Amino acid sequence: MIYFELFLTFLIIGTFTFGGGYAMLSLIQDEVVRKHEWISIEQFTDIVAISQTTPGPIGINSATYIGYTATHNMGYSEVASIGGSVLATIAVMIPSFVIVLAICKVFSILKDNIYFKSLIVSLRPIIIGMIAAAAGLLMNSQNFIHWSSVLIFVATFVACFWLKINPIVAIVTCGIVGLIIY
Repeated sequence: MIYFELFLTFLIIGTFTFGGGYAMLSLIQDEVVRKHEWISIEQFTDIVAISQTTPGPIGINSATYIGYTATHNMGYSEVASIGGSVLATIAVMIPSFVIVLAICKVFSILKDNIYFKSLIVSLRPIIIGMIAAAAGLLMNSQNFIHWSSVLIFVATFVACFWLKINPIVAIVTCGIVGLIIY
């Protein structure tokens, strides 16, 4: 039963989320933490943090980790939990794949149409709002317990933006600093 629910939930999330993985996070949290109660808010926060640091899109990485964790939390074995991980990952990718194929076909037909161009431009504020909602969800007591979190963020931003430090070096350094502080 958990497999069907995971597949359907992530299929719906993948279908109705525009703007990429960060825009997807608020819908994922609502579904898996509040509605289905498969994972706790603390587990969700940890999954988002891990998904940000691992290679690949955050939405797909989150689906993978949540599929595993949700199945595991329901008492299934490690192998069965891997199955939940695979199902959630595939389900969240299917809509994007189908939609991109359809958009490519439509775009090739309507690329010069003024109404189509205005529709594309009008989606931008909606996507920005969804990303802002995801940022707001992650700004909670679990993420910003201590002033040092803000200090690490500011130092990393300065190092990457102005000092042109390699982002991989910054991620590893932040991980080490986080281990030392926390």
